[in-house]
Amino acid sequence: MADVSVKQLAETVGAPVDRLLKQMQDAGLAHKSEDEMVSEDERQTLLGFLKRSHGESAEAPKKITLKRRSTATLKAGQGRSGRNVSVEIRRKRTYVKGGDVGDEQKAAAQDAGPSQSELEAKRIREEDTARKDAEEQTRNVEAERKADVARKAEEERIAAEQLARQQEEQRAAEEATKTEEPNKPAETAADIQAKEQAAEKGGKRVKGKEKDRKPPNAGRGDGKNRRRELSLKSERRTRRKQPRHRQAPLQVDQQGGEFKPTEFISREVEVGELNSVGDLAQNMAVKAGEVIKTLMGLGVMATINQTIDQDTATLVVEEMGHKVVHVSDDVLEEQHVASLQIEGDIVGRAPVVTVMGHVDHGKTSLLDYIRKTRVTTGEAGGITQHIGAYSVETPAGAVTFIDTPGHAAFTSMRARGARITDIVILVVAADDGVMPQTEEAIQHAKAAEVPMIVAINKIDLEGADPERVTNELSAKEVVPEEWGGDTQFVKVSAITGEGVDTLLESIVLQAEILELGAIEEAPGHGVVVESRLDRGRGPVATVLVQNGTLQQGDIVIAGECYGRVRAMLDDNGNPTKTAGPSEPVEVLGLNGTPAAGDDFSVVSDERSARELAEFRSDKSLEHRQALQQASKLENMFANMAEGEKRVLKLVIKADVRGSLEAIVQALAEIGNDEVSVQVLGSGVGGISESDATMAVTYGAVVFGFNVRADKSAKLQLEREGIDLRYYSVIYELLDDVKSVLSGMLSPEVREEIVGVAQVRDVFRSPRFGAIAGCMVIEGNVVRNKPIRVLRDNIVIYEGELESLRRFKEDVNEVRNGTECGIGVRNYNDVRSGDQIEVYDTKEVAREL
Repeated sequence: MADVSVKQLAETVGAPVDRLLKQMQDAGLAHKSEDEMVSEDERQTLLGFLKRSHGESAEAPKKITLKRRSTATLKAGQGRSGRNVSVEIRRKRTYVKGGDVGDEQKAAAQDAGPSQSELEAKRIREEDTARKDAEEQTRNVEAERKADVARKAEEERIAAEQLARQQEEQRAAEEATKTEEPNKPAETAADIQAKEQAAEKGGKRVKGKEKDRKPPNAGRGDGKNRRRELSLKSERRTRRKQPRHRQAPLQVDQQGGEFKPTEFISREVEVGELNSVGDLAQNMAVKAGEVIKTLMGLGVMATINQTIDQDTATLVVEEMGHKVVHVSDDVLEEQHVASLQIEGDIVGRAPVVTVMGHVDHGKTSLLDYIRKTRVTTGEAGGITQHIGAYSVETPAGAVTFIDTPGHAAFTSMRARGARITDIVILVVAADDGVMPQTEEAIQHAKAAEVPMIVAINKIDLEGADPERVTNELSAKEVVPEEWGGDTQFVKVSAITGEGVDTLLESIVLQAEILELGAIEEAPGHGVVVESRLDRGRGPVATVLVQNGTLQQGDIVIAGECYGRVRAMLDDNGNPTKTAGPSEPVEVLGLNGTPAAGDDFSVVSDERSARELAEFRSDKSLEHRQALQQASKLENMFANMAEGEKRVLKLVIKADVRGSLEAIVQALAEIGNDEVSVQVLGSGVGGISESDATMAVTYGAVVFGFNVRADKSAKLQLEREGIDLRYYSVIYELLDDVKSVLSGMLSPEVREEIVGVAQVRDVFRSPRFGAIAGCMVIEGNVVRNKPIRVLRDNIVIYEGELESLRRFKEDVNEVRNGTECGIGVRNYNDVRSGDQIEVYDTKEVAREL
């Protein structure tokens, strides 16, 4: 710190200048005016003077004393009978500042208190005292436990002696009253000995435990005398007469005060993919040591907590005489699916309708008109558009509409196998005709195998041409009933309401044809329509009940999420307690936001729901990792099962209609009985996110002909590992598809004869057995190649060479016209005149 003036120091310490000058003069400093400078040493001198004047030591503290108190727990005794004893440990430690200490300071330290060594010794004595107290308390507890055990053992021994005495008296009474029966077999000495052992078992355990204790009331001598008396009586009874034959009693073992049978019981043991030794022993009701002993006999060293595979566990269970029941990894899922199989009375339900079409073709206007004209204020079945699902009451019955924004959610639902949609309404504008998104909606409906109803909208406009729309849809294989097809065409106007009643009647008619039904008196089961994270309510899921009844308070699992239903809101936003089939509700209480299209169902308890959700989460992660590798175009053929027709799935987008039709027609002609091409989706324009979703869902490859993918579609394809390829020449696209299909064909295996050697003589070698002395008559004999032994032009053995020598030297190849010695591995029946044929196998790729 730099030097400061007296005035500055006075302002720093908050004291008057005159008072500070007087204190500095008393401390021996020669400062008289406020402008004089004060150094660091002078300030320390002033500080020491002020401390001494106030009765404090001017020096820094020489020692610091620390105290700590902690509590520990000691276990007294062993096993379940032991008890935990709390012990308080007090520690005290003094730290003395290092450095040279003068005699006066040492004397002052001695006067101030004990030294560090004395404090350390005192701390050790306190710890020894605490430890001795704890040991004394432990010994007292152990003594009490031993006394209890000894008392119980004495009671068991006395009970066993009383039982033996009663059996002896009963046996003597029966012998006194029975008559002579010489034809029956006599009781053997083994039977008598077995009975004596049954009576003496009660004292065995007491004898083993009293060996170390020796309590004063053990009474061990009385037991010996009693057993000797029983033995003498048995011998006299055997010599006196031959009693009738009695079945020996069941051998028992007294453990823990219970009689347990020692006869073997075969059990059904569940064996999964991975099993711990402890769990396996528990399922077989044996000790873990027995299982470890069996594993050691099989050559496997394992501990009680180590896991073994399914094959090893099967061998262990069968070795110990139990029956194996294999359990798959999907046991949780299988049990959950089995719990959903319910029986009951099937009642009719409302149809579930999804409206699809181009964004500018009046889909929203048509839904708004249906909502405005068919919903009565205050009645059940009212709608709120934000929920995404609502019900409409019609004269012919109720209809449930699902508002799925975009086609991605719809594709995900169909891919997961959830039949959330019963009918699809395809909205097409009469003045615009079939658009690319209309074609995409047709492809989705056909892939999902859902019946369609075509609503030709905007017929009130001047440029409306319903006939052109009908012709364009017929070209897309959507043929109206008037033309001999199976699709209903309805002309509507969302502005005037013309044809809306006919459209609703068509929906009800199609629902009657489908004969939709559900079991109402059952636990709820259905599909998640959409989900979101609400800021005030947490995860909110919009679900559609398909079967059973969902009630407030039920425990629900939806995909990888689970929870208890805390509240439910109907499509009006009003709280409700129950929801039946085909009723959409908002559910609060899940621990996350499930994906659109996930199944939900009611389970019995929260534990099973949590286990199943965690199991699904792990499986989903494994599936995503495997899907990235499986979707690669180069590895596509590796996923095909043997004997099945292998199909290459494609999603194709082109710049113009002519090129697209030419590509699709050319791809349809490529293939044979083993491989083929399936075009899942095609269209004109850039590759959109919906195309990427379809490719991800069905495991297809995306081809772009003179078009490119937008940013969102490209990111999705890269994230899921789906191949995306661009082409500008149609022949390059067809050549790539042919090469991929050729790679998916099974390769052809061809054999090529390398050389032939004729056996001239056979020699015996102690190392290799029979050695054939040969002459190479064709080609070359090469080592490490498969061979055949021919006798009279008939193949009698196939194997490989073990040795190939020429003049006692190992060689790798012997040419034509050269003698050599050949040793055939694992074959010694080589004779003179045989031929050894060396060949090679090659896999030749097949082409279309």
